Amino acid sequence: MAGGTKRLPRAVREQQMLDAAVDVFSDRGFHETSMDAIAAKAEISKPMLYLYYGSKDELFGACIQREALRFVEALEPAGDPNLSPREQLRLALSGFLGFVGANRKSWMVLYRQAIGQQAFVGQVQTSRDRLVDLTAQLLSSSTKTPGEPRDYGLMATALVGAGEAVADRVAGGEVEVDVAVDLLESLAWRGLSGKKKADTA
Repeated sequence: MAGGTKRLPRAVREQQMLDAAVDVFSDRGFHETSMDAIAAKAEISKPMLYLYYGSKDELFGACIQREALRFVEALEPAGDPNLSPREQLRLALSGFLGFVGANRKSWMVLYRQAIGQQAFVGQVQTSRDRLVDLTAQLLSSSTKTPGEPRDYGLMATALVGAGEAVADRVAGGEVEVDVAVDLLESLAWRGLSGKKKADTA
């Protein structure tokens, strides 16, 4: 262990451990990841890792909690009431896919590794529910003309599902963030406009 690392503040040390854990979990998967590998990645001793996180499950849960919070924070600018509904929707999509593009390993842990672990599905679902709720609110506020009743919750669920599939492509480097945002924005607006001309506000 490098000299001087013992003097790191606890909060900094925790982030160092979580960074290392996200990296290793994303590369190896939950079951194939060992605490030894994470300690080595973080350049600390395994006893120190266990001092902060008592088990691999506890450490994985801490990773999910942190990455979910960062994910939600990336969407917060879309809630600016001074923006038009379409600007809010685009900003939400940009925040969502921009986060994935900039944090590909976080996405793998948060949505791909965690979803396969029954003990952590609830944490992932809570984050996803917040995203669906935000999307439903944006879709509802974007409809300015009366018409047939619409299930915005269902529409939002479908859009988020499509967004997750596209996010996998972004995480894999197959598609650029801006291209993906344009695609999903167009998809959402066509769904809102139906056979009518799309709102360009």
